[in-house]
Amino acid sequence: MLPMPRALLLDFGGVLADAPSAFTTPPELVRRLVELSGGVRSAEEVTRDLSDASQAYARWRDDVGNRERSMELPHARVWAEFLTPDWPAPAREAVEREATPLAYLWTWRPEWAVRPGVPEALAAAARAGLPMAIVSNTLCGAAHRDFLRGVGLDGRFAAQFYSDEAGPRKPNPELARLAARAVAVPVGDCWFVGDSVHRDIVCARRAGVGAAVLMRSPRTDREAPLPGFAPDAVVDDGHGLLALLRDAGAVDSSG
Repeated sequence: MLPMPRALLLDFGGVLADAPSAFTTPPELVRRLVELSGGVRSAEEVTRDLSDASQAYARWRDDVGNRERSMELPHARVWAEFLTPDWPAPAREAVEREATPLAYLWTWRPEWAVRPGVPEALAAAARAGLPMAIVSNTLCGAAHRDFLRGVGLDGRFAAQFYSDEAGPRKPNPELARLAARAVAVPVGDCWFVGDSVHRDIVCARRAGVGAAVLMRSPRTDREAPLPGFAPDAVVDDGHGLLALLRDAGAVDSSG
């Protein structure tokens, strides 16, 4: 049985919402980048550039994911390093000026959907008085905030910490510690729920949380094994998380 939590720290993609497994190029982002390029890049070229940039950014994420003190890149650097390094200077500068709204367009996914059982688990935790915070790596946390607001879940969280806003990037344990401090609960009394062993479970262990819970998602099965960083529990969705909370005595058995 896991120790009773006094707070919950939760990832966004793969825990609160389903994360699309395949990159889809947002048409509005392509249109805007064509405009900002001043016509020197066609829609087809921008689409190809975005695909290449997505793969390059993913490789960078995998690389920094092996560093304990990993930090997120500012929006402008993401575009400059991964999308526009070969663009003419005026086009590069135009993209840099619009770096944050462009990052929002690149992050937002119309396919996002709340994971099964998550509303019920959050509601039970709220009734039990457990403060909750989000701890998430992302290029643009504003897109995540807007999604949660749109599905009526934003009010469940006392704090939301996203790597592009806070700076630290999981598995950097400081992101979890920031969230624990924000809800005024010692990190050792928190449960951390994530879908990635390499990012979330490692972050949780390094931060010293009370329990590290792995919620399976499509990304979970794509990860290579990581000896020494086993989760304390594994669940399939929000229903499984609610069962864990009940077993630990953290929420009412009927909640």
